[in-house]
Amino acid sequence: MIKAIYPGTFDPITMGHLDIIERSCKLFEKIYVTVAVNQIKSTVFTLDERLDMIRKSTEALSQVEVTYTSGLIVDYAKKKGATVLIRGLRFVSDFEIEFQMSWMNRHLNEEIITVFVMPHGRYTHLNSTVIREVAQLGGDIEKFVPPIVLVKLKEKFQN
Repeated sequence: MIKAIYPGTFDPITMGHLDIIERSCKLFEKIYVTVAVNQIKSTVFTLDERLDMIRKSTEALSQVEVTYTSGLIVDYAKKKGATVLIRGLRFVSDFEIEFQMSWMNRHLNEEIITVFVMPHGRYTHLNSTVIREVAQLGGDIEKFVPPIVLVKLKEKFQN
């Protein structure tokens, strides 16, 4: 069984993230969608809120398990028996950063393979920061986030 980890901040999860998860389900038997806790990075949603939104957004995908870690992702992968890291690529500008991280992860653990997955074209302009900003300003983001995220964003920003 090939196990993969899809790490990210997911603040919040978007339809672009979900598209990558669904595409990855066609490739791997087990996918750990893992919230990477970064003490330096401030988030709008708590860890528990992000885990809950991801779980509700992926509940129809039986091979997905939602987890979190605060350490090196390669160490977490080894603990879970995963050999693949899934990373999303939207633009060429993403590639440089992702390539650098991929090489460092390979240096830290030669057994880890990074697989880059591109989301559907309709989601290439999305990222969590843009979604949060548009939601905060009252813009329409319904097509770009799962229903639970839409509800949670409205709760966050309309109070």
